[in-house]
Amino acid sequence: MGDLTELLREGLPAEAVLTDPDVTGSYGRDMAGFCAAGAPAVVVLPRTVEQVQHVLRTATALRVPVVPQGARTGLSGAANATDGCIVLSLVKMDRILEIDPVERIAVVEPGVINAVLSRAVAEHGLCYPPDPSSWEQCTIGGNIGTASGGLCCVKYGVTAEYVLGLDVVLADGRLLTTGRRTAKGVAGYDLTRLFVGSEGSLGVVVRAVLALRPAPPAQLALAAEFPSAAAACEAVRQIMARGHAPSLLELMDRTCVQAVNSLAKMGLPETTEALLLAAFDTPDPAPDLAAVAALCTDAGATEVVPAEDAAESDLLLEARRLALPALERLRPATMIDDVCVPRSQLAAMLEGTAAIARAHDLTIGVCAHAGDGNTHPVVCFDPADPDEARRARASFEEIMALGLELGGTITGEHGVGLLKKEWLAREAGPVAMEVQRGIKAVFDPLGLLNPGKVLDVPDDHSIGFPAAT
Repeated sequence: MGDLTELLREGLPAEAVLTDPDVTGSYGRDMAGFCAAGAPAVVVLPRTVEQVQHVLRTATALRVPVVPQGARTGLSGAANATDGCIVLSLVKMDRILEIDPVERIAVVEPGVINAVLSRAVAEHGLCYPPDPSSWEQCTIGGNIGTASGGLCCVKYGVTAEYVLGLDVVLADGRLLTTGRRTAKGVAGYDLTRLFVGSEGSLGVVVRAVLALRPAPPAQLALAAEFPSAAAACEAVRQIMARGHAPSLLELMDRTCVQAVNSLAKMGLPETTEALLLAAFDTPDPAPDLAAVAALCTDAGATEVVPAEDAAESDLLLEARRLALPALERLRPATMIDDVCVPRSQLAAMLEGTAAIARAHDLTIGVCAHAGDGNTHPVVCFDPADPDEARRARASFEEIMALGLELGGTITGEHGVGLLKKEWLAREAGPVAMEVQRGIKAVFDPLGLLNPGKVLDVPDDHSIGFPAAT
C-alpha cells in the first residue's frame, strides 16, 4: 500500500490520491444489486491524460488491478471495486474540448455529464441524441463503457452509433487513438466499436469524438391507455410495421403507472394495464400522431390523449423518466433487468414477466423502450428478508432465461458487468467466449483492467485462444 500510494503521488497531485478508508469506501459500487464489491486500496481522480497514463503504468509495474469509474449510475456492477484495487475515477476529466458545427462533432473528456453536453451543443443548433434515463448524472465515459441507450433509441439509435473516435489509455500506459473526425472512414479494423461497451476491461477512454445531429423540432407526444399489455404491444407492432418513425415509443405497466402517480401526483390513469407513450419530432407531427392514435384505437386502446403542446409532452416524458425512482420507493431494494427481445415477442415478454412475478409473490414493474423491444423489469424486494431476496434473485434469472427463449438478449443497454457474466456465456456460446478472451489478452495480457467483469479470466491469465487440435 505504501509503495503504491507513493508511486501514484509521483505523477498526481496530492489531493487526487485518496486513501482514507471512509472516503475510498464510498467509491465501492455502482447502483446494481446482488453484486459483490471489494475495498479499494486507493482512489485516484486524475485531470489529464498524462495522469491516467501514470496510473496505468504504476498499476502494471506493481501488478495492481484497476477499476475505471464514472458517475457510478450503472446497473450491472461494472464499476464495483475489487479488494486492493486502484479505483480510477474519471469524473474530474469533465471538459468539453470542442464543438464543431461544420463537422457536426464534439470532442469531450470522459467525465462530461450527458445532459451538460446536450445543453452545450443545443446552443449551436445541434443535438447529441443518446439520452439514458440518468442523463442528468451519468457521464459520457460511462455511457461509452456500457454502450448506453435511452428513450430516443427507436429513432436515433444508441451510444455506439455516435462514437466516431477515441483516445484510450491501454493497460501498460500507452495511448491509443482510434477512429476518425471525418463523416466517413473505414480504414482498418473498427477498434472504436470494440471499446464501446467493453466496460473498462480493455482500456480507459480519456477522450471521445462524438457525432452530432441537427436539433430536431420539439417533439409532440400522446398517451394511450390499454386494457392489457398484449393490446399495447400489438399497437407497437402495428406502429412499426406501418413505417412510422416515432422519436419515442415507451411503455409502462400498471405497477409503474401507479408508482409514478404515488411519487409525483401526475394524475396518470391508474386503472390502465399498460400506458403507451408515442412522440414525433417532425416539423408537423400532427398527421403521424393521428395515424398512431388510430392504430392504438384499433389495437384496443380505451383512451388516447394527445398532448396539446411541448410542455404537456415533456410532462409525459418526465413520467417515464420517473418510473425507476418511483419503483424504488415500493420496497427497500430493486433489481433492474434489461432484456431486449424482438418487437414481435414483446407481449410474450411482458406476460411472461407478470407470470414470474405471480409465481414468486413479488412486485415487478415493467417499463420498456417498446419501439426497440428493450424491457426493464424492475424486481422490488426487501434484502433483509432472506426468503424474499432469494425469490427476487430467482425471478431475475427467470426473466433473463425468458428473454433468451424468445430470441432476445440479456442486455440491451446496461451492460454485463458482474451481474450477467454467467448469462453472457450462455447467450454467446463457447466459440464467441474464446474469441472474446483472446481480445482481452491482446489489450490486457496481465488481466489488470476491471478484473472479473464481463467475462471470467483464469488466475494464470492464460486468456488467449486455445491450442489448435
